[in-house]
Amino acid sequence: MPPTDRAAERSLLGKNDDGRRFLTAAVGELGGHPPVEPPPAAPFLDTREHRRFTEFADAVRQHRYIGLCWGPPGVGKTLSARRYAGLQDWEQWQRDLDAVDIGASPGPVPARVLQARTAVWTPTVTASPREVAQALPRACQHISYAVDYDQYGQVDPFVHNASRASGLTELLIVDEADRLKATGLEQVRDYYDRHHLGVILIGMPGIEKRLARYPQLYSRVGFAHEYRPLSTEELTAVLTRRWHTDGLSSSTDDFTESVAIATIARITGGNFRLVDRLLSQVARIQQINHLDTITPEVVEAAREALLIGR
Repeated sequence: MPPTDRAAERSLLGKNDDGRRFLTAAVGELGGHPPVEPPPAAPFLDTREHRRFTEFADAVRQHRYIGLCWGPPGVGKTLSARRYAGLQDWEQWQRDLDAVDIGASPGPVPARVLQARTAVWTPTVTASPREVAQALPRACQHISYAVDYDQYGQVDPFVHNASRASGLTELLIVDEADRLKATGLEQVRDYYDRHHLGVILIGMPGIEKRLARYPQLYSRVGFAHEYRPLSTEELTAVLTRRWHTDGLSSSTDDFTESVAIATIARITGGNFRLVDRLLSQVARIQQINHLDTITPEVVEAAREALLIGR
């Protein structure tokens, strides 16, 4: 597929240069994310835990405190943060913005982004002080400039100076905050002190004990939220809804279906990630064996194909 005019404007290739040196040179990725549009996400389930997270985030954003959120992996912390900030719509709008020709409109800024005014940043595993110092203002400034663009149809921080220092961003969510070393955490505290916005740190259980060793940061924590796995009753309701929405079983035996759902709930223990992995294995076994009905035996066979720690 030949490059577009917009891509040609950014090309590194000169005249009569076909770029074959990239086939042998040790260059690696040149930054950014793959330009491929991600597969469609599964429908978001508005669970009780997500509603608790939303109330927590609203409080942090309103009072401009530092909030601390922790929970085991796979229970939905990152999904809730992305949903609250409207990150999926934001990423699609960014792709549209990059694809349109210069001077053309990429469409309106997503309504959820404008409503939440929330930036989400995930540090890399080896986040250096320089990376943190650059990433924090960049993430927040993008949201402030998006608000400017929606209000004025342009971004000119020297005319509309409310966004000049991320002044229109109301909340910053740092996911995977466990990756930050002491210096990185101190940089987050310093950024919080110099800006009028709330900050949420999301991490694994134990991060609340770790932060207690940094009194300057810990004294600024105004809200704490433990993200818990789904209860058995709610997980059963969620599975029942997905059971019929995804067409996982055509069984008319309500007892067999109920027992299979209860078996999945027992195995996964309210963990969304385990539910997805287990149901993928169930679908695979169902297809291989040409089964129309999912029984507890099929669920147990799928469980044996997974590594599920306890």
